Amino acid sequence: FLNSIVDGASNGSDSKKLKVEEAPPSRVLHIRKLPNEASETEVVALGLPFGKVTNILTLKGKNQAFLEMGTEEAAITMINYYTTVSPQVRNAPVFIQYSNHKELKTDAGNQRTQAMLQAVSAVQSGGSPSSDVQDALAAASSPVLRIIIDNMFYPVTLDVLQQIFSKFGTVMKIITFTKNNQFQALLQFSDPVNAQQAKLALDGQNIYNSCCTLRIDFSKLVNLNVKYNNDKSRDYTRPELPAGDGQPSLDPSVAHAFTVYRKCCSPCHDCLVCSPPSGALSPLSAAAAAAAAAGRVALAGQTGSSGVLLVSNLNEEVSNTQSKRVYGDVQRVKILYNKKDSALIQMSDANQAQLAMSHLNGQKMYGKIIRVTLSKHQTVALPRDGLDDQGLTKDFANSPLHRFKKPGSKNFQNIFPPSATLHLSNIPQDVTEDDLRLLFSNAGGTVKAFKFFQDRKMALIQMSTVEEAIQGLIDLHNYNMGGNQHLRVSFSKSTI
Repeated sequence: FLNSIVDGASNGSDSKKLKVEEAPPSRVLHIRKLPNEASETEVVALGLPFGKVTNILTLKGKNQAFLEMGTEEAAITMINYYTTVSPQVRNAPVFIQYSNHKELKTDAGNQRTQAMLQAVSAVQSGGSPSSDVQDALAAASSPVLRIIIDNMFYPVTLDVLQQIFSKFGTVMKIITFTKNNQFQALLQFSDPVNAQQAKLALDGQNIYNSCCTLRIDFSKLVNLNVKYNNDKSRDYTRPELPAGDGQPSLDPSVAHAFTVYRKCCSPCHDCLVCSPPSGALSPLSAAAAAAAAAGRVALAGQTGSSGVLLVSNLNEEVSNTQSKRVYGDVQRVKILYNKKDSALIQMSDANQAQLAMSHLNGQKMYGKIIRVTLSKHQTVALPRDGLDDQGLTKDFANSPLHRFKKPGSKNFQNIFPPSATLHLSNIPQDVTEDDLRLLFSNAGGTVKAFKFFQDRKMALIQMSTVEEAIQGLIDLHNYNMGGNQHLRVSFSKSTI
């Protein structure tokens, strides 16, 4: 992205581009290519997650602005973050670089700008802005935001949302649900101004690169009624709430975080919730502004996370390099020479590796519970030319079977944990229910239920166990049904 800043920031000569590259760090940042209708508040919102914003100067006629951060460190963090995530204002990309100015000297008589900066300063320091400024910023009085996740390639959990939004104030309650096949959430702040600031900064932003886009509006509700603390809903002020029937109880570390949280009246940047230790797992990749502002922008809180997985405890009798790509596009597979029950699997990126690990670790496959962890290797090496590795390494980089190569593909929206129910697609018109039942029975499973979709090109098939469904997917995804028409198999969130 730095190259795009250099290439797109100037319409002038190469010498100007060189100055962009060589500009030393400064707490004043130069923002270019702003939309004509962009407001000062929207420009300030770009810097909010990274620290105190102390001044702003907009050049309306030139579609540019200068933003002064409270410290040079905050400006550096902001620049580093926007090298991985494209900054946007009103859904249009903008360009950010260090300015040659070390501070901004603007007209202190601009009362509107000063009032807006005063409000931002008050919110960030945990205080309350003056009533007139608060009214100006909080046009909507509700502290509750309605959040919709578009293009949800990777899972977004309640904890992910808390991590992102807590940078803007005290998150009191969260309720997550699915409506119209979209993941949604209601999130309540302790103060409407915090909700306004979070909406300004995060609406339209991507949680992960190029996907999981936040669409944020104010809810008509002013208070959320949370009955259970589990992975679907949480009241951070009431850790004693039950988990509810059939729901997993809270991890002890999360319960402890609740206790710490109740002591915080505002983000203190010194507790487990407001500022998790650097070694703790974070649910975000290089996308959440909260994590970026704290300098933790690597996936799962691990600096330099690789896209390579180590899979162990495989069944040696059936393990091979013919990989199935359910949670990402597999690039290479290597079965370890001296440990045939283990393999290295290289995914397209670290996010896909994390996704596969979270869904497959602990699953039973061919009678054995597999273990999936992130590998220290950054790539899986191919054997040297002329070296016979007994077929233990396979390169899938140019495979036509990759599901996630095309940006915006519907496959991004159909990634679910392993389940006993499988979704079948690309079914030939002359294939019957009995044909498919027999096919999956011969794969070693028991078919419990079956249902064609109306057009009969798709169907749901339910196996007796999750293990049987996993085996059926491995054996039959891309199965040639005749006429070079290949069956597509994936896990389903539905039941029959």
